[in-house]
Amino acid sequence: MTDDRNVSRAGALDTATLSDALDRLGIVGQCYAIAGRDPDFRMAGRAFTMLCGPASTPPGTVGDYIDDVPPGHVVVIDNGGRTDATIWGDILTEIAHRRGLAGTVIDGISRDVHLCRSLGYPVFSVGHWMRTGKDRVQVEQTGCAVNIGGARVAPGDILRGDPDGVIVIPQAHEEAVLGAAEEIHAAEESIREACRTGMRLDEARRHFRYHQLQTRRN
Repeated sequence: MTDDRNVSRAGALDTATLSDALDRLGIVGQCYAIAGRDPDFRMAGRAFTMLCGPASTPPGTVGDYIDDVPPGHVVVIDNGGRTDATIWGDILTEIAHRRGLAGTVIDGISRDVHLCRSLGYPVFSVGHWMRTGKDRVQVEQTGCAVNIGGARVAPGDILRGDPDGVIVIPQAHEEAVLGAAEEIHAAEESIREACRTGMRLDEARRHFRYHQLQTRRN
């Protein structure tokens, strides 16, 4: 559990609803092609960001930052979508899980999927493959703005992941995004309830303005 009210609000909503809220507000926050290494993974937390790049000579490190990530945060790694070398494996998974981190999101790949699944530690990435990133990838900077699946993630932004993927909620807009998402969720619940009591779906959708819920508003 977290005492961060807006993280808790985000965690109570699914990414589809949050995506519609982002569309309504004209904010790009859908992290394209980033998916859980287990279909049931879910997470919500604030971003601890990291930018990676090709290894120098001699190569830099890929994992000595983990003890600096605050509990409840999400490790967010921009590896440029690279899929030929991993940036996350079982040692990082074990330490992150033990330290109470909320999850990991990677624009790139991970490995040692068995452990994150067995521990229930949420890892979301482009894919997984076994080849190490050691001597191939290095950390360039932490605490900076990064790109995850075409969405900008800044330190402190809220990340929400579920079986449909990952959403980033920019810190500057989180009240507006969460408010819109809660309104959309309530309308969709009202549609379901109306249909359960005998109303036609098309009538319920008209009544609760379903087709305008995600429409861009000025």
